[in-house]
Amino acid sequence: MVCLDTTFIIDLLRGKEEISSLKDTLDRTESRLAIAAPSVMELWVGAQLVSKSNEEKAKIDELLQSLIVLELNEHNAKLAGEIEAALIHNGQTIDTEDCMIAGIAISNGETLVTRDAHFARISGLRVLKY
Repeated sequence: MVCLDTTFIIDLLRGKEEISSLKDTLDRTESRLAIAAPSVMELWVGAQLVSKSNEEKAKIDELLQSLIVLELNEHNAKLAGEIEAALIHNGQTIDTEDCMIAGIAISNGETLVTRDAHFARISGLRVLKY
């Protein structure tokens, strides 16, 4: 199983051709695909801000039915806090939501599928960058 970052889901919902090959590969090689709960929040915020909000939310809900949602719990929330503190200490901050996504992926032993280069700054996070 892999954890799909918000960027991958957005590209998937927008029908980006660049990810079609990777999506096909993941469908063949992974028994299940996951998403971290903070990614759901990021997607929902975006859906709330567009003119066709109900259509966007329906697309997100339909996609979420095919994914495992990995929750933010006490353990991975603490890990996310450690990640964010280390990044701040090194002057390499990223969004808090991305620290939570990383903490969830690490805690669940998942590789994060993303196009965001800043995830490479996080020690112990396996990243599949596209």
